[in-house]
Amino acid sequence: MNINIVYISVKPENLEEFVEASFKNHIGTRTTEAGNLRFDILQKADDPTKFVLYEVFESEEAIRLHKETDHYKVWRDTVNPMMAEKRYGIGYIPLAPKERSEW
Repeated sequence: MNINIVYISVKPENLEEFVEASFKNHIGTRTTEAGNLRFDILQKADDPTKFVLYEVFESEEAIRLHKETDHYKVWRDTVNPMMAEKRYGIGYIPLAPKERSEW
C-alpha cells in the first residue's frame, strides 16, 4: 500500500473553482479506480487557501494509473494556474493499518 499526501496552496480568488475541480477528481477517483482505497480533500482550518489531498492506493502501479485517468488530467490542467505556489506530494508507506480491509 502507498499513501501520497499532496500539499497545495491556492490563490484566494480561485478557492471555489479549486474546490469544485477537486471534488470532480475525488468522485472520479473513488468511483472508477479499484486501486484507490481513500481520497480525502482537507482544507486548513485557519487558512482556507491551504489544502491537503490524502490519497491511499494499493500500489505504485495504482498511483501511476491514477495519473493517466482523464479526471486526473482535467484536474491537473484546471488547477495548475490556480496555485499560489507549486504543489508537492510526499509518499508514505503505512505501518498501521496494514490490511486492505481496514481501510
